[in-house]
Amino acid sequence: MEIYLVDGTYELFRHYYALPSARDEDGREVAAVRGVLASLLGMIKEGATHIAVATDHVIESFRNDLWPGYKTGEGIEPDLLAQFPLLEEVLSTAGLVVWPMVEFEADDALAAAAVAAARDARVERVIICTPDKDLAQCVRGTRIVQLNRRTRVTLDESGVIKKFGVSPVSIPDYLALVGDSADGYPGLPGWGAKSSAAVLAAFVHLESIPSDAREWRVNAANASALAATLCRERERALLFRTLATLRTDIALFEDLDQLRWKGPTRSFDAIAARLDAARTETRRSGAHRSR
Repeated sequence: MEIYLVDGTYELFRHYYALPSARDEDGREVAAVRGVLASLLGMIKEGATHIAVATDHVIESFRNDLWPGYKTGEGIEPDLLAQFPLLEEVLSTAGLVVWPMVEFEADDALAAAAVAAARDARVERVIICTPDKDLAQCVRGTRIVQLNRRTRVTLDESGVIKKFGVSPVSIPDYLALVGDSADGYPGLPGWGAKSSAAVLAAFVHLESIPSDAREWRVNAANASALAATLCRERERALLFRTLATLRTDIALFEDLDQLRWKGPTRSFDAIAARLDAARTETRRSGAHRSR
């Protein structure tokens, strides 16, 4: 069997900015929810049998206590933010497994579920449906892969190495050095994608990088300056790696049969009719906040 783990937060953002506004009879914006629902039901129609969706029910997580600049719900358009609980309700009535995350993030749920699913011998492949680069750390060989549903690009382990220049196990270290603007931490000064990839390809993790650049023996410009920066800001780099490291110790299901789609619930027809009746209108332009 194949297990599909979907980043519901990303899907909601993607559909919100791709679709024209639509409001139900109570004036609620529902276009993005309607789009995500149609997209996931399309996956089932195409043959997906086991699907779970993780959402950021609360945008903040434990990482906000570790780094004051970590992403929050600030700046997210109210019409988008208000659709999170509606999305969870709609997908649940459609018979899909939904994990609304509060203390942890949707990405943590995807990571934990991928590791747990891959332990089951019945599983041929776990497909994590998101383009978020931090999920690349979960890819393992061709058994756990990452799928960008918008571009239809699938990354296995060799694909991750080709894209980032490092193996999946080094992705948290890589993000610690280069930073992640979508999540709100800057990385270390001077450490770009090429230099970070070159050094981590040789040493894998931050702790293994020698303080003396003469020991690196890698093709990295300004190696001495980079070594000095890392030596000076090593504790901050380790903190950023903690922010980038996804939690895999979250219990989300007991058996994979719980993820099998068994059809919609009895209340689905009513809520689907309400979504179908929503009136499409032109949305006022707003800034696109990437994740």
